[in-house]
Amino acid sequence: MRSSGAGTRPPGTSGGSRPVPSGTDRPLAVTGAIAACAAAGIGIAVLTLLVLVGWIAAPHAGLGLTGVLRTAALLWLIGHHVGFALPGVGRIGMLPLGLVLLPGGLLWRAGRWVVRAGGVRGLGHVGYAALALAVPYAMVAAALALASSSARAVPSLPEAVVCSFLLALTAGGLGGARGIAPWSDLAGLLPGRLRSLTVGTAAALAVLTAAGSLLAGASLAAHLGEFRDVNASLAPGAVGALLLLLGQLAYVPNAIAWAISFTLGPGFAFGAGTVVAPTGSALGELPAFPLLAALPHGVHSAVPIFLSVPVLSVPYLAGAFGGLLTVRAAPVLALETAPLWGFACGALTGGVLGVLAAFAGGPLGNGRLAAVGPSAWQVGLVAGLEVGVAAAVTAGVANWLRLRAAAEAPPAERETAGNEVVRSFGFTRLPDQDADHEPDDDRHRIYLDPWAGTADPGDSEVPPPTRLHRRFNASRGPSSLP
Repeated sequence: MRSSGAGTRPPGTSGGSRPVPSGTDRPLAVTGAIAACAAAGIGIAVLTLLVLVGWIAAPHAGLGLTGVLRTAALLWLIGHHVGFALPGVGRIGMLPLGLVLLPGGLLWRAGRWVVRAGGVRGLGHVGYAALALAVPYAMVAAALALASSSARAVPSLPEAVVCSFLLALTAGGLGGARGIAPWSDLAGLLPGRLRSLTVGTAAALAVLTAAGSLLAGASLAAHLGEFRDVNASLAPGAVGALLLLLGQLAYVPNAIAWAISFTLGPGFAFGAGTVVAPTGSALGELPAFPLLAALPHGVHSAVPIFLSVPVLSVPYLAGAFGGLLTVRAAPVLALETAPLWGFACGALTGGVLGVLAAFAGGPLGNGRLAAVGPSAWQVGLVAGLEVGVAAAVTAGVANWLRLRAAAEAPPAERETAGNEVVRSFGFTRLPDQDADHEPDDDRHRIYLDPWAGTADPGDSEVPPPTRLHRRFNASRGPSSLP
């Protein structure tokens, strides 16, 4: 693509600075607006089709075609995790995270298209392309929030703007970065320390996600009979069963996030005064939703005794794995700094899990189910400590073994490792001076004679001249200049 100087300039730059490259005469903001409208339109079209299928299969009195369009727009906002209020019920914030995959995938493709159509070539300019996509996308979400408001449901306008903007900025930015180069090349463009933290955090999250998926699946398999009973009691029919299955699949990411919170220790709640944690569970009546059959009912131990220790050890295993990869992906670290980087990996993991816990739960009205899901601050704090401590210890031990192996290596390899340590701290090593290197004669130096004044005045034996005496004709005085 040809490059043009009509691209968008970064904020605060002067007229002589380098502009963001643009592949066409169309400004980058216009390209982002086109992509935002296309992503939003495709998502609404898909959801409208699903709502039409449900409306035709089970027509609802008083819900006409306008109501179908409003319902599709509301589902689109729910896919961006926008809560809404029901008159007489309260706020609904317990939303399926699986619906985020639809707008997220569309924004991913939109971000790649903006980068390619706009001629953006540098990784540093991808943020401007993502911003050009996120701003008009948030405006579309605000318009849909106002248009879908009715006497039946009122979506939150602030959440519509903020959540859609953040989703477009994140998904569009990642898609745009992927459009620049493959993931392996992008990882190589990151600084060494940032790359190590990214790799370690991703490894810890991968272990926790795998363990949470396994725990949620095992719990559902153990309560498979109750799952079938609840599903049969609803008698949804063929089309209703398909829509119910899609709804349960959309809540699978929520279930995995709850299982991760369970392994961390704080657990989660499903109603005021309830808790599901490794130490025990206490639940009341649950809604007739088949996926909730995986939760332990009543007041008893949540897991068998022989499984409690393996479940509680998952965060520490994740931290150890993350700390190991943090050290392996980083340059050679100093002995005392490696544990700090391991703990930073755990703290970053805790922050991500805290945000995930906040989005995985929410209220289901103003009554007993006003508290549903894990506590965001408890999950973030506990995860940061558990994963961080394990990652710090593992990173320190792994880095010590690494430095020990480097010390036992041949001199050439030790020199290479030393240069790597120096470069990791942003310094440049000066060339070493040879011990026998002759100093420049045009420089003034003072040489001391350590034996000056120690010889006996009557001693006629003169010590043999040394190298310094021969070179600089030094006398037996206190000092002399060359």
